[in-house]
Amino acid sequence: MLSCSSSKAVFVNGIREIIKDVNYDITLLDWLRNNLQITGTKEGCAEGDCGACSVLINEGKNFAPKPVNSCLLRLGQVIGKNIITIEGIGTTENPHPLQIAFSKQNASQCGYCTPGFIVSAFALLNSNKKINNKTIHDTFSGNLCRCTGYSPIVRAVKSTTKKSFKNKYKFFDEEIKNIKLGNVTYYNPKSLNELKNLTKSKNFKFLAGGTDLNLQRPVISENENILILLNSIEELKKIKFYENKILLGSLVSIENLLELIEEKMPEMTEVLQRFGSPQIRNQATIGGNLCTSSPIGDLAPIFLVLNTNLNIFGKNGFETILLKDFFIDYRKNILKEDQILVSIEIPIVEKANKLFFWKLSKRFDQDISTISLAINIRTQNQIVEDLCIAVGGVAAVPKILEKLSKRMIGKRISKAIDIAVNEVENYVNPISDLRGTADYRIMSLKGLFNRLEHCLNGNKKNISIMEF
Repeated sequence: MLSCSSSKAVFVNGIREIIKDVNYDITLLDWLRNNLQITGTKEGCAEGDCGACSVLINEGKNFAPKPVNSCLLRLGQVIGKNIITIEGIGTTENPHPLQIAFSKQNASQCGYCTPGFIVSAFALLNSNKKINNKTIHDTFSGNLCRCTGYSPIVRAVKSTTKKSFKNKYKFFDEEIKNIKLGNVTYYNPKSLNELKNLTKSKNFKFLAGGTDLNLQRPVISENENILILLNSIEELKKIKFYENKILLGSLVSIENLLELIEEKMPEMTEVLQRFGSPQIRNQATIGGNLCTSSPIGDLAPIFLVLNTNLNIFGKNGFETILLKDFFIDYRKNILKEDQILVSIEIPIVEKANKLFFWKLSKRFDQDISTISLAINIRTQNQIVEDLCIAVGGVAAVPKILEKLSKRMIGKRISKAIDIAVNEVENYVNPISDLRGTADYRIMSLKGLFNRLEHCLNGNKKNISIMEF
């Protein structure tokens, strides 16, 4: 096995903070509050929903702060990285213009959520995004306020100019070493070959963004004491555009996917904007979302109708499979213990085809799906010539409704939709849970097929869930 470094440090508000005497299970949030006594960052839900724990992470020497949930980051994940807390943005003695604006606009009452809001707003003001209602709404989709209401918060952001502190701190780029925290060793391979050697061990887990795995943090077995961090393997971060396909590394974040897909495949934009929040999207990865193999994962139905290939690597080398062959049961896929998803290949969709992606959830923002529907369809003269339908939330795995699609091909649009509405329940097997009954899920699917007919017969290429 690789040796471990005795030097363990995180750069917090420009200061190199040495890590001393911590249990492996500690989060970045707990370390900031309990070990460094930096208490502006709060714990609300400990699940990445409320945003009270938001901090900024700046990777590399360029100033590009991104908000993340410190409650969903293990301390071992941020070794050598730059963290900015609310104290690093401004203090009582030297407040940032955002903090002054929040005060003037009466945008804080109890104040518990305020640090998280300011952190998120600061990231927006230091991005290349325009400041308008839409971008502010998306920015705050991962921040909850229970007392002030959002109007004064929005006014505070709009009244603040895009002013950053690019020269306030020196940002470091310290190479991340293999480290040991408590009884857990964090290995940080730089290549797939290094990774291959590490998988000869026992009781290890791969860790990418951790937005799903770290929710299980309190109950992880003590025997699983090796975490292999994937974030330093550059091959997993590749983005390449070919004439007939797009290749995306499995470690591409959902936020990066959203940024590049707005131009290449705008039909995906709304679903991706509703994927968690900016804090979650900055950490969550394409590979992580697929490999958790959740039946309600946001990406699977989309990639299924796009006929996506998966490139997999393990001790026996590379292999390529279709995504439709990847899922085998609830939260299970075909990956062996030593294998990881390296990249996905998305074929370029023919211009004659239309794409529709919809997600229904209890909350519009920051919520997992109740059901989702993805459609890849080609029609001519009101006849369905080609069709692929994929669904999530109505079976143990995300699935393609191949038989239903075949039943609809060759029919007039109206007849095809009638077939879908009348027969879809024969091809799915939803359960009843807190997010909806089986009957509700089937009824909702039927409603989405009716929406599809509305889109195909209307002037709009797609319809936002907020307009229907």
